[in-house]
Amino acid sequence: MYTQIKSILDILAAAVLLIVLAPITLGLMLILYIQNNGQPFFRQQRPGYQERPFYLMKFKSMTDERDTNGQLLPDNERLTPVGAFVRKSSLDELPQLFNVLKGEMSIVGPRPLLFKYIPLYSPDQRRRHNVKPGITGWAQVNGRNSISWKRKFELDVYYVDHQSFWLDIKILWLTVQKVIQREGVNQSTERPMQPFNGDN
Repeated sequence: MYTQIKSILDILAAAVLLIVLAPITLGLMLILYIQNNGQPFFRQQRPGYQERPFYLMKFKSMTDERDTNGQLLPDNERLTPVGAFVRKSSLDELPQLFNVLKGEMSIVGPRPLLFKYIPLYSPDQRRRHNVKPGITGWAQVNGRNSISWKRKFELDVYYVDHQSFWLDIKILWLTVQKVIQREGVNQSTERPMQPFNGDN
């Protein structure tokens, strides 16, 4: 029952937030348009509900600079000052409100990861796709990038099994607190989150 109501609440919340945050969104879009040669957005195909593909949208925080062999430079060399700011402030996630409006994502749910990870999941971990992916989630307010992949997936599955209106409210409240305090964000060049390999 709640999942049906949640879809309506998601669309209403996304529409309101897009209107309220329009000055910030448009300002960042303009800055990143200029900085990234007309490409303010990062789009990547991700698995959504029941592993259906969709294109995740984020503000682009890194350039596409390459070395003499045509390979992308390391992340720390491509991350721009504005990009670093939008990451630390989580403003790079704002375009995902459009994904919510399209019904591809929810405000709250397990974060959408990469297709290449799906064969590495255990059957239990794979259940994270039994709900729509979210902009924020139970794992994000319980450590985000400072916890192991195994722990993240345990928290994702916990959310799948205990999804409720009040749990969503709790996650949203904790998200606001952690964004303000910038807790659990360790996307710096010194401590990047390692890719999931099936064991970590």
